[in-house]
Amino acid sequence: MNLFHAFLLGIVQGLTEFIPVSSTAHLLITEKLLGIPVDDALFSFSVIVQLGTVLAMLAFFWNDIWLITKEFLLGIYHRKPFENLYARLGWLVVIATIPALAAGYFLRGVVQSMFDEPFLQAGIRLLVTAVLLTSVEYLDTHKRSLESATWLDALSVGFFQVLAIFPGASRSGSTIAGGMIRGLDRPSAARLAFLMSGPILLAAGGYQMLDVIRMPGTMDFLPILITGFVTAAVVGWMTVKWLINYLSKHSLYIFAVYCGVLGTILLIIR
Repeated sequence: MNLFHAFLLGIVQGLTEFIPVSSTAHLLITEKLLGIPVDDALFSFSVIVQLGTVLAMLAFFWNDIWLITKEFLLGIYHRKPFENLYARLGWLVVIATIPALAAGYFLRGVVQSMFDEPFLQAGIRLLVTAVLLTSVEYLDTHKRSLESATWLDALSVGFFQVLAIFPGASRSGSTIAGGMIRGLDRPSAARLAFLMSGPILLAAGGYQMLDVIRMPGTMDFLPILITGFVTAAVVGWMTVKWLINYLSKHSLYIFAVYCGVLGTILLIIR
């Protein structure tokens, strides 16, 4: 892997982490096209670029995250845990995080074995994402705003987030669908999905980062890691901003068609 590869993969990660088309599938395809070998260096790089997009999401939603954290803690301190929207959202984040944490712990062995046939698994998950996105758009019940979010909405997003632990599944696609199936409008479902996925992404990234630090030779390709990290963060921030604006005026059908076509191609060429 060289700096150009790092730059290109950073762009791919930044674009596809938040758009509902599966960043894992796109990274696998790009790595294969570039002829990058699957080794410890690639694992380290994948962890770092994902942390780049996590940073982008935290930066974009920083004001929301700060208010949620502050009001959540003040609500506990004053014994009024659901006093306002942001305090309530704090509890909703906790509720949404539980299913994915439990699934990640109990199914980690199953998930790791699926990477033996990554194109097969990615193809299946992309087709599932296509069906999900098409279904929630077809139902057309998404009229509620973020202010009306309840614990059932959070639980729905949390259970749909479980799908994202499998290779090739779109985290954003699954979690946005989880919000929309509960009747939230597209921008509200996206904001809720991204806010709810923050703790999981941070926990997963932090856990994997420990493995990266312990790997011998990590410092030898630090410029490549930095290039991928910065590129993914910058592109990711722009992508989140674009997606929120896009969803306020457009449907998810174009992403559903894309996932369906790409998933079918992967199943054919695997």
